[in-house]
Amino acid sequence: MSLLKIPFCLLFVFLAHAALAWYQNQPQAAGPDVPSGKLRSLSFAPYHAGFSPIAQKFPLPEHIEHDARLIADKTYTIRTYSVRGGMQPTPDYARQYGLDMMMGAWLGDGHPENRVEIQTLIQAANQHADVVKRVIVGNEVLLRKDMDIDTLIGYIRQVKQAVQQPVTYADVWSSYLQYPQLFREVDFITIHILPYWEDEPVAIEHAAEHVEKIVRQIEDKAHSMGVDKPILIGESGWPSVGRQRGAAVPGVVNSARYIRDLIQVANRHGFDYNIVEAFNQPWKSHNEGVVGANWGLLDIDREPVFPLTGPVRENPDWLVQFGWAAALNLAAAACAWRSLQRLPAAKLAAYLALGQLFGAGLVHLADLSWETSYSPWQQAYSLALVAANAALAGLLLVQAHAAAAGSAVAGPYRKALQTAYLFFMALAVVKTYLLAFDGRYLSFPVEQFAIPALGIFQLAFCRRLNHLVAAADSDAVAGKHSSRLALLLGIGSFGVVAGETYSFMSAYDFIQAHPSFGEGLPVALGYVVQNRQLLSWLLCILILALPFWRRPDAKQQAQNGGIRIGGENR
Repeated sequence: MSLLKIPFCLLFVFLAHAALAWYQNQPQAAGPDVPSGKLRSLSFAPYHAGFSPIAQKFPLPEHIEHDARLIADKTYTIRTYSVRGGMQPTPDYARQYGLDMMMGAWLGDGHPENRVEIQTLIQAANQHADVVKRVIVGNEVLLRKDMDIDTLIGYIRQVKQAVQQPVTYADVWSSYLQYPQLFREVDFITIHILPYWEDEPVAIEHAAEHVEKIVRQIEDKAHSMGVDKPILIGESGWPSVGRQRGAAVPGVVNSARYIRDLIQVANRHGFDYNIVEAFNQPWKSHNEGVVGANWGLLDIDREPVFPLTGPVRENPDWLVQFGWAAALNLAAAACAWRSLQRLPAAKLAAYLALGQLFGAGLVHLADLSWETSYSPWQQAYSLALVAANAALAGLLLVQAHAAAAGSAVAGPYRKALQTAYLFFMALAVVKTYLLAFDGRYLSFPVEQFAIPALGIFQLAFCRRLNHLVAAADSDAVAGKHSSRLALLLGIGSFGVVAGETYSFMSAYDFIQAHPSFGEGLPVALGYVVQNRQLLSWLLCILILALPFWRRPDAKQQAQNGGIRIGGENR
């Protein structure tokens, strides 16, 4: 029977994990199907892996042809943002695959470049009038403050005089309210409404309602000026991966739900829309972090992120990930098979459950970090981080096994564990202060520190946390570093809250809605408190720092062979 004890315990742990993962990843309803499974319009930027406008590596003709063919059954129209930079063949491929175009000209702060772009736009629109149905002069130029309103209007008028198609300018909705003269200059009003990116972010449950409210606000403003023109939502969508903002949570199901809800509002209200975007754009991570790279209907490998019809799974790869976690746990158990046979069944099951938790954490970290690594150095960092987590998990399992067997762990293992925690605390300090000072586009790295945080709980449960802390305190250098890092993490946690609060209170639309400090502060803090990712990160760094927070008598207690934790010397 003892020979079957480990297999039975492993089977129990595997079944428990599989059942939980299966339950968490059941298909979810995401609203009514998209009619015919096709969207009215999709933003089209055919940048494949390794291509970027920042690096001046533009799409190749075969990329444009491949992507146009791929999305022809998913949309009726594509919106482009430039007529140069490799995009010249786009009208021909759009015609080939039965796609209409909203052709855009990219305007920046360089007047000579803008003149070339405008002339190319006029020529292309006239040459491909059968495909190019609408023309967009500039994208968020006023938001970026690349030019003044009068210069922009000059470009709009120039294009209107030279082409037959309706002409517009695209920007966030508040820019049209800030510069109401635009209402009279354009043939149709093009506004961007992105509830996730609003200065006051909107939860997915209220996102469609928010869109409808903004459209009515724009209509009312236009009517007050005697303008009655069609409205196009030029960009709208929801990110599938990335950092949370207020109650706005990125996610695969949320992305699908938002698009389907938006279509219901568009049909009910009678406005047109364009979804951003057809494909994930890794190059955008350079300026907008992970969240900026993950707005696509298809990923960078041109695989669907979510369907436009039917139920949606948040993680369709859960079974594969479970399999890898189980394999890692089985490998760890095989390394200590003989000694594990001597453990009582309850302790054995607890040990194997811990191994499964570590395995699941490693697999999730490896999958997420690799999928969101968009450059060689990011990939190298991801590999190093997974290796560091794997090494720490191994050390923690050695500690757990020793505690279950009632034996001591050799000194080198304790030293290695101490060094590992110093490394993760130092890395947590760096991450925390980056989030505090410039965190708008940075993701909260909870997955990177889940195993270290879980390890603190494990050591405390096994009554080995005192050994780790005492070992650090007995080493003058390590003790000094750990206490300083703990202090920095404590200070940094307040910095994260302050930085997140400031990012809301300094935004233009937020200031317009809440002009006084006393009025805006509680609202901004409310968004901070709603951010579960932020709160999880604060909890994570608190768990890492708390055991190493030196008390006045810590050094003396270390010299006496123990440190006081929870009112008890060990």
